[in-house]
Amino acid sequence: MQQMTRLIIPRGFPRAQMLRWVLPHSGVRHYEMGEYLKTQSDHYSGTMTDVGDKIRERTGVERGYHVVPKSRKHLLEYHPKKEQLPPRSMQDSYTRATLPLSLDEMARERYINHLGRMRMGRLLEELDMMAVWLCHRHINILDLPKDVWLPYTFVTLLVDRVDFSNIDNIQVDKDIELSGFISWTGNTSMEATIYTRQLLNDKYINVTKAVFIMVARNATNTASAPVNPLKPADEMEQKCWEEANERQAKRRSTESQGVLVWPPQEHEQAIMYSLLQRTTPRDSFDLNRRTLPPKCHWMEDSQRTTMMNPFPENRNAHNTIFGGFLMRQAIEISFITASIYVSGRPILRCISDISFMQPVKVTAFLQMTAYVVYTAQNYMQIMTVAKNWDAESGENTTTNVFYLTYQATKIVDEVLPRSYREMLWYIHGRRKFLAALNLQPEYQPSTAKTEPVISSKEKTVATTK
Repeated sequence: MQQMTRLIIPRGFPRAQMLRWVLPHSGVRHYEMGEYLKTQSDHYSGTMTDVGDKIRERTGVERGYHVVPKSRKHLLEYHPKKEQLPPRSMQDSYTRATLPLSLDEMARERYINHLGRMRMGRLLEELDMMAVWLCHRHINILDLPKDVWLPYTFVTLLVDRVDFSNIDNIQVDKDIELSGFISWTGNTSMEATIYTRQLLNDKYINVTKAVFIMVARNATNTASAPVNPLKPADEMEQKCWEEANERQAKRRSTESQGVLVWPPQEHEQAIMYSLLQRTTPRDSFDLNRRTLPPKCHWMEDSQRTTMMNPFPENRNAHNTIFGGFLMRQAIEISFITASIYVSGRPILRCISDISFMQPVKVTAFLQMTAYVVYTAQNYMQIMTVAKNWDAESGENTTTNVFYLTYQATKIVDEVLPRSYREMLWYIHGRRKFLAALNLQPEYQPSTAKTEPVISSKEKTVATTK
């Protein structure tokens, strides 16, 4: 192990303000998955298969593929107004569900990879369905007749963050529990907080904590729909609400200052200049001559692409592809890219951002490209871009962008940008990496004659394995 000036990230992630709870009526179940876990309700929704069936029952979605989806236009007359929706608490939407891996051998094979580990992409699919189910549990229309389907459609707008822990300890022959609740609401949007854990040796270990942003649409998915306001029921819920509000404000600020739409900051421009100095021969005046330092790779050579046909089995009621399917594919292509780059099997530590910009039609082809955009010590930041291809017109549109942080068991070669746009990707990836690991680097003022000074906090990343 290399000498470190300071250990910034121990095994796992910062645990400030974490709480420990013991749930009633369920044995000893210790939770350390966040500062706002609310467990006053012990509502159980069954298995994730049951959850999928309940969603279909509430929305009237029939099994079987139809080229032209069944019309839901008649449900528009039941579309409520904002003032008709009563306030809801986090406890109202809280529920838990199970992946019964201990009993269902066929299901177990869907969740295991060739190394005997859990397929994280499959787990993300279940998280996406759980987020939709939490939206169903939050929405309450008082005067909706019992024989009328819910006149709503719920769409994943983005995945704000997914933190992974204890991945090495997960056993694929043990049940996995998912639990969650709606932790914030706007006029038409909801934030769903979801946890997964597994019972090992009479104690629950944490696996993931995920934050989804969902958008409510009307029955035909042609306009936005109001959601029940969220009213905290006690001090714990109030604290959770305030922190969710802070996340919303931070998210809007980050989007408005993105490096792809706004010039890099001064210290980032210094980093870019330093990269140019390192890869440009000082005794050459050739316009495009660049040299690659030892133990480095060009970013343009550190990418992998795949094309696929999503097929109807992965569609929703409107014949567009499930967000969970897209997340699974993104995780798997990013894992392949990271594994080839490091010549090993890295561990997924964090998904810091997933944006859903356009729906993927069931009739289109899907292209996914994963890029290694930043490296630090034994970590890699992967950016995966999804595109929707229309075979008839040949046109393509970017539908999703995913940011994933992987940890290797050794120091990885450095990835370096060659073009200016790649430099912007490098800076963008660096920002995502720092946010993923909750690092706050310090910078010393630089002059025109000195190279930028990057603090030991940024250079020092945990190499605990």
